[in-house]
Amino acid sequence: MTRITLAAALAALTAASAAAADLRICVEGAYPPFSQTSDSGDVVGFDIDIANALCAEMGKTCEMVATEWDAIIPALEEGKCDAIVASMSITEERKQRIDFTAKYYQTPARFAAAEGAGLEDTPSGLAGKRVCVQRGTIHHDYMEGAFPKADLVLYPTQDEVFLDLGSGRCDAILADSMAIQDGFLATSAGAGFAFFGADHTDPKYFGNGAGIGVRKADTELRDALSAAIAAIRANGVYKEINDRYFAFDIYGG
Repeated sequence: MTRITLAAALAALTAASAAAADLRICVEGAYPPFSQTSDSGDVVGFDIDIANALCAEMGKTCEMVATEWDAIIPALEEGKCDAIVASMSITEERKQRIDFTAKYYQTPARFAAAEGAGLEDTPSGLAGKRVCVQRGTIHHDYMEGAFPKADLVLYPTQDEVFLDLGSGRCDAILADSMAIQDGFLATSAGAGFAFFGADHTDPKYFGNGAGIGVRKADTELRDALSAAIAAIRANGVYKEINDRYFAFDIYGG
């Protein structure tokens, strides 16, 4: 077999494998510990483990489709995937375009900055300060709506937000509290940084937890995924995954 023929055969095998999957799941891969890209190029993390557990509970084969955050809802709408498992908060704005399952976790947003920065998490306290957030997120919306006088700086990925906070290009950041804790503060890059202020949970911006996004027409899939979330909560699989990443029940109240 020539090299060209072998390459064609491998491509055909890959395509056949992808086609054989019952569901394609859009994931991000740049939001640790919920999803991140490993050194081997695989997307791993809490979201990925949850997605695989739900597929197993439903008896479905699933393919994870790594997708940039800005493109993830369009990818669902265009049929490039069948569901989104990417820590996407259930908000009224997003529900105008897609539908959601029941939540699969809920954590508050928080601000972080250099220790001793003396910042306050109020509109006046952050007026004129460079606050960095991931573009197209609930945190982006919240900053624009509740902190209009802050100098808002937007990034395509959360990893880039953490990088610029560490390098001093940001006065503060706003993100999911667990993403900041495990993705930055608990790492060597996070030494010398800390949370400040209180939890931020305004439902107008933060919705009612993170859910799985599906197309509006896919009500059967939505309900099957919601039932699977309840099932893995009841049978202990959710707790097993939860405890790999967190020291408390991330599902929330």
